[in-house]
Amino acid sequence: MAEQKRDYYEVLGVDRNADDATLKKAYRQLAKKYHPDMHPGDKEAEAKFKEASEAYAVLSDAEKRRQYDQFGHAAFDGGAGGAGGFDFSGMDFSDIFGDIFGDFFGGGARRTSNGPMKGSNIRTSIRIKFEEAVFGCEKEIELTLKDECPTCKGSGAKPGTSKKTCPKCGGKGKIVVTQQSLFGMMQNVTTCPDCNGTGQIIEEKCSDCRGTGYIAKKKRIQVSIPAGIDNGQCVRIREKGEPGINGGPRGDLLVEVRVAPSDKFERSGYDVYSIAPISFAQAALGGEVIIETLDGRVSYEVTPGTQTNTRIRLKGKGVPSLRNANARGDQYVTLVVQVPTSMNAAAKEALRTFDENCGNTLKEGGVQVRQEKKRKGFRDKLKDL
Repeated sequence: MAEQKRDYYEVLGVDRNADDATLKKAYRQLAKKYHPDMHPGDKEAEAKFKEASEAYAVLSDAEKRRQYDQFGHAAFDGGAGGAGGFDFSGMDFSDIFGDIFGDFFGGGARRTSNGPMKGSNIRTSIRIKFEEAVFGCEKEIELTLKDECPTCKGSGAKPGTSKKTCPKCGGKGKIVVTQQSLFGMMQNVTTCPDCNGTGQIIEEKCSDCRGTGYIAKKKRIQVSIPAGIDNGQCVRIREKGEPGINGGPRGDLLVEVRVAPSDKFERSGYDVYSIAPISFAQAALGGEVIIETLDGRVSYEVTPGTQTNTRIRLKGKGVPSLRNANARGDQYVTLVVQVPTSMNAAAKEALRTFDENCGNTLKEGGVQVRQEKKRKGFRDKLKDL
């Protein structure tokens, strides 16, 4: 026994008095949801898509809808005085599927206009120093860009001739292609292959630009690098890209900035990190030390007893913000105590004296120089008492 079909109005989720616009909207939503291209290999989605398409094919046709309202599904299977079925292949789904595929693929399948279009963007790169990225700079680059051909004034046609309307698309730039689908023949709109969507063809091409309407020229372009830009970020220069189509504006030039590493600083966001060496005496006694920053040398007061690898923060000594020129990151400085690698006799003796006064023992050449006083135990202390 064959499976009983659902009511077509129930399938589309509309009232029996729904108008054509409501039917179309309901079907479009279901078709987008269950289309096989969105669910490859999903038999359940394919079945629901077919069911919705069959329901819309019947209810969107005034005569078939009248028959269905009178006889139900029997109107198309030869029963209850029905017409004995109908052929779905004669249905035109191009309007619906033009919208659907435009949404699926971002193509705007129903657009048939060959009006002005913005040209493509061009990407290039530039290498700058670390400090130039921090504070900004002006650079000049040389590029080969397309310009309007002076001979044909950008038309691409030989002087004295002009473009002709494309006979294949009639000047629309688009043609309708009929394809076999799940439900028979389906129409789709595509770019005209003869005129490439321009709507016009050139019978006699300009000899200088070979029909393109443009010639390549080397140009020098000024690039303003903003303060605070980071490695890999881009500077956009408006309308310095490829020429537009049919009178449209030029595309943009995107300049990727590649920042050379610094031998003094390491950057993380808007903060910078560095290392500052200090002497043993400065670490032990404290005092003023000179630290390198992006703005030059600054004085910093070291706390007595500072240990090696101590990190300090210099507020506002980092990289300027791209969004707010008055805001800057911070600089984090790691203080590293430098151990002397060579000393004269006087320095060595002074260091031994210092170490002894601190209660330590120095060894030289594996021989103990001065014995540390033996620590008294509990019994010795008791005897003393």
